[in-house]
Amino acid sequence: MTITRRHAGDPGPGASAVAGPPTADPTTTPVVEPHDATRDSLWRNRDFRRFWLGETLSLLGSQVTNLALPLTAISAFDATDEQVGVLRFLQLVPFLGLALVFGVWVDRARRRRVMLGANLARLVLLTLVPVLYWLDALSMGSLLVIACAVGVATVLFDVSWMSYVPTLVREPKHYVEASAKMSVSSSAADVAGPGLAGALVSAVTAPVALIVDAFSYLVSVVSLLLIRTPEPRPEPPAERRRLSVELRDGLRWVWKNPVLRSLALIGFCCNFSMITVWTMFLLYGTRDLHFASTTLGTIFAVASVGGLIGAVLSRRIIRRFRLGRVYLVAQSALLLGPLLIVAATGPRPVMVGMCVLSFFVTYLGLGVAGVIIVSLRQTSTPQSMMGRMTAVFRTLLFGGSALGGLFAGLLSGRIGAEGALTVAAWGSAAVVIVLLLSPVSRLRELPAPVTEPTPEAAKG
Repeated sequence: MTITRRHAGDPGPGASAVAGPPTADPTTTPVVEPHDATRDSLWRNRDFRRFWLGETLSLLGSQVTNLALPLTAISAFDATDEQVGVLRFLQLVPFLGLALVFGVWVDRARRRRVMLGANLARLVLLTLVPVLYWLDALSMGSLLVIACAVGVATVLFDVSWMSYVPTLVREPKHYVEASAKMSVSSSAADVAGPGLAGALVSAVTAPVALIVDAFSYLVSVVSLLLIRTPEPRPEPPAERRRLSVELRDGLRWVWKNPVLRSLALIGFCCNFSMITVWTMFLLYGTRDLHFASTTLGTIFAVASVGGLIGAVLSRRIIRRFRLGRVYLVAQSALLLGPLLIVAATGPRPVMVGMCVLSFFVTYLGLGVAGVIIVSLRQTSTPQSMMGRMTAVFRTLLFGGSALGGLFAGLLSGRIGAEGALTVAAWGSAAVVIVLLLSPVSRLRELPAPVTEPTPEAAKG
């Protein structure tokens, strides 16, 4: 289960946004055929289908890595809990340290080339693990280095793909559909991934199972190479660029826009809540309720179906009801879901059912809300700021995840897993008050895409 991907606003290779159609240099961009009115769905967009297929398989492969990397450390080196924790930390820490810097760079480059390089790097790095294992040359130190390097490549890819999707989609009316399709893929990977990962690790050992993820990145590389939609060259800067200035511009863009600011802050709270509750539930379920690992796995697998259902139904719901109202209800479900675990009492089957229902409601809300969040981020940001906007969100969302995990461990150690889970559930519910005051909850429909800012506006 990859909760770090499931932040409030990142469907799949994570939640992003698509700004208005990228501006192109008419002297270098090929003529685009006139729009065909019959093309009312992205199913007719061949390049988007290629990209979608590659990323769907990549997300499924990533589920294997999430399980296989720590199991490699445990089985090959008898790693301690602390070492496994360091391994996971090294996979995530690049998001906190590099996302903003990479976001600036991505806004200066063509995104497809960056994504190709990132996925080629991940392919090679993950292939190294079984090769070194077979050669009896794998060590705990080299595994930690590979985990961190994979994390760096993942950051680079994640801040690029969200900015690249508008090039493939082209028309703002398809943004919600694109977000929904990516969210479906991410939810489907959450449902099928853990079972596939467990079966592969049991059948071929953890190090060898990583070959499956490496193959998924190969498929993604091929799908990117097959894309024929021209990507506009980034506009040359009117003046010399400075990293510190561009970082500040990205932060300012998110902070000054009421919609983006609200999405970022609430997204931080939602990620903090999800990781905190998930971590505490593992401790509570294992130590207090004495759930077997198979029971815990079943709870998460069944609950993940909620995210898949939410993503599938999101477009119909958004078309039928006011956008802000749908967002409010969906995010409220995410934030109030943990209370069902606290309220769970009675016979063991009832306890298990309440836990499943809690996570099911949480993921169902996230499946719907994620599509809205990604679409709003896309329409609220011009193409020239997309990488930096994505990087700001990535930093906040992964920061919420990292702090949530740390908070869960410290609080559980102080007052016990059950008490800590109760505190976390009520704290999550309290965020609904902020949600009610959010300008996003008052929106009637998806706003029109913003235009490129003037130099004066960009400088604030």
